[in-house]
Amino acid sequence: MAKTTSWEIVMGLEVHVELATKTKIFCSCTTEFGGAPNTHCCPVCTGMPGVLPSLNKAVVEYATKAGLALNCEITRYNKFDRKNYFYPDLPKAYQISQLYLPICRNGGVEIEAEGGGKKIIGIHEIHMEEDAGKLVHDPWTDSTMVDYNRCGVPLIEIVSEPDFRSANEVIRYLEKLKAILQFIGVSDCKMQEGSLRADINLSVRPVGSDKFGTRTEMKNMNSFKAIARAINGESKRQIEVLEEGGEVKQETRRWDDNKDASFAMRSKEDAQDYKYFPEPDLIPIEISEETIEQTRNSLPELPEAKRQRYVSELGLSEYDAAQLTTSKYLVALFEQNLEAGYPAKELANWIMGEVMRMLSDSGKEPEDMTFDYSYLGSLIGMVQKNEITRNTAKKVFKAVFEEGCDPVRYVEEHNLKTVTDTGAVKAAIEEVVAANQKSVDEYRSGKEKALQYLIGQSMRALRGKADPQTVTAILKEILG
Repeated sequence: MAKTTSWEIVMGLEVHVELATKTKIFCSCTTEFGGAPNTHCCPVCTGMPGVLPSLNKAVVEYATKAGLALNCEITRYNKFDRKNYFYPDLPKAYQISQLYLPICRNGGVEIEAEGGGKKIIGIHEIHMEEDAGKLVHDPWTDSTMVDYNRCGVPLIEIVSEPDFRSANEVIRYLEKLKAILQFIGVSDCKMQEGSLRADINLSVRPVGSDKFGTRTEMKNMNSFKAIARAINGESKRQIEVLEEGGEVKQETRRWDDNKDASFAMRSKEDAQDYKYFPEPDLIPIEISEETIEQTRNSLPELPEAKRQRYVSELGLSEYDAAQLTTSKYLVALFEQNLEAGYPAKELANWIMGEVMRMLSDSGKEPEDMTFDYSYLGSLIGMVQKNEITRNTAKKVFKAVFEEGCDPVRYVEEHNLKTVTDTGAVKAAIEEVVAANQKSVDEYRSGKEKALQYLIGQSMRALRGKADPQTVTAILKEILG
């Protein structure tokens, strides 16, 4: 093939989402994360001979809710199928899924396009299925063990159209998907626990071509950073293969984030390779118009509507509103304190500033916050009442975030209240002035930087417990 310097990436995603039901899809075992290996399973989810599945009604309700939130058509008459495949961690050697009549079809999610403006990412379908178990590889004993706790945990698989053209578009879609699913309560979407993971189907083609290239699939990606790196790495690999005159093989590849490279695992199967046929042990599902409307009316305010309301009614910037509505946990933190009477802009500033900084520094997600949300409002209230300075409040919030301590009690116990006795403030500043004659002379000769130095020394002498404006005013008065 002739070399070209201009290539286009074409991608579609298959996103697997663990539903937040209390029990599994076809049995009454718990879906709780963790637990000792093979303690959350029974004969049904371990595929023992002679057992029969019994569908969990809540799974259908959650899937319907997800479909409506993602602008899908709900399939009134749908059913399950058997996907025949050897799964080492699914002992019955087939998976109950949906191929012919999936519960949701023809949806879409709006994102910001790579070149600016809006873009709809089409959702081809959403289907229900059961999860497999987990293989645990032990390098010390050179053996592989199986934990069946996850077997039978209910999943929805959200299959997009091949509408993505960059890693940024993929991440924007996944962030929006995660927010919507969390807001409607169908999944916690904790990627570190495998509650949301993506398979990336990727190919490249010359810019201007309308023919798809040969795709590869990278499976079970559960980190936004790893997904972006995998897309960039695999697209570069495919381009190099084509520009060197080779052919891309249709295969499943494993992304190794440590080595920043993908490795072939097996040839990629097509649908016919799975020998699908209707699941004989489960009857079809009929969803009435009344049920669909009831579900639609039960949906909460979705992130996009909430974002628009924050801008139009609360006066937040587009950026702040967009960032807040990426997580229902940030929204809960914001709205709980808003209802308590604290100003929207001040709350947004704290969340966008100190809260996001602490999350970033600790490597945590908003859902990992464990402090009482009302503590943020208490802290802002103390600043508003001039009981503590803003700098002190930031230090106190660090303790709130890391230790979950009550800020009011923490301020009392550590003697952090603002010094309001102007006599004491003046006495401390006079000592600073007397000890820094050189800076005093520089200020009086017109060097403004000297004033900032003296203010800093005064705040240090007062242990940051004085109001900076009061300190500046008294200092200027003393300096004349």
